[in-house]
Amino acid sequence: MTDRLADHHWGVEIPADAGLLSTVRVRLDEWLVGVGLTEDDRYDLLVAVNEAVSNAVEHAYAPGSGGSVRVAGEVRPDGSVHVVVSDDGTWRVPPVELSDRGRGLLLMRENVDEVQVDRSATGTRVTLVMSGRHTTRGTFGRSAPEEVTVSVHSGWVEVVVRGDVPPRAGPAVRRRVLTAARGGAVPIVVDLRELGARSEGLVRALRAVVEAAAAAGNRVVVRAPEDSPVRAALVTAGVDQVVDLVPHLSAPTPRRPPTPPPPPIRTR
Repeated sequence: MTDRLADHHWGVEIPADAGLLSTVRVRLDEWLVGVGLTEDDRYDLLVAVNEAVSNAVEHAYAPGSGGSVRVAGEVRPDGSVHVVVSDDGTWRVPPVELSDRGRGLLLMRENVDEVQVDRSATGTRVTLVMSGRHTTRGTFGRSAPEEVTVSVHSGWVEVVVRGDVPPRAGPAVRRRVLTAARGGAVPIVVDLRELGARSEGLVRALRAVVEAAAAAGNRVVVRAPEDSPVRAALVTAGVDQVVDLVPHLSAPTPRRPPTPPPPPIRTR
């Protein structure tokens, strides 16, 4: 397996072998660091690429027939990153019944800005696109200012989310909030008073945080002003039914240990 590097281009071709997936991820990540992609964006893109390559390795070729998978990356003049995963096999449509087949495309779409799938008799080509929203004049700049800040209090943590959180930013916000809450084990307050006009990604992220907290016996407190757009979005999505939605400062109630049962009555 040999990398092809030329400034803002990278590429590699591998046998259709699942054992080489980790090597592809490492080498692609090294190139993404070099072109200036932020840590969160690298993580999301690597997840999507891993799914695309896994699908090609597992489904493009008949068992024992061999074959190869090509991965090529490019930074466009507008700052966007395009990664193309292609093979020479045959696309197989996922079955209608519920199964794990077909979820790879869903995961790709959740982690990148655009997914293009081109199928033909000679192979499949999947293009994954990350927009250049953190770029300046077509080249990647430094990471954007931190939009999620965490402060630790006695027995609970507070997370303040600022600015817009469109769908694309949801996974990064979800990871940061879950990390602050130790996977839901620590009571948490999410402050949305400085949220921007877009909150679609935040709503999705909160659902994952709520599920993790509930599994640990905790309930999430969300601080959002009355009559604010984000509060309306949370109510519309039904999130207000599974969190404590408050307009002002309110610390979460720590989980209380269960009351031990009374000692048994002994009789002679």
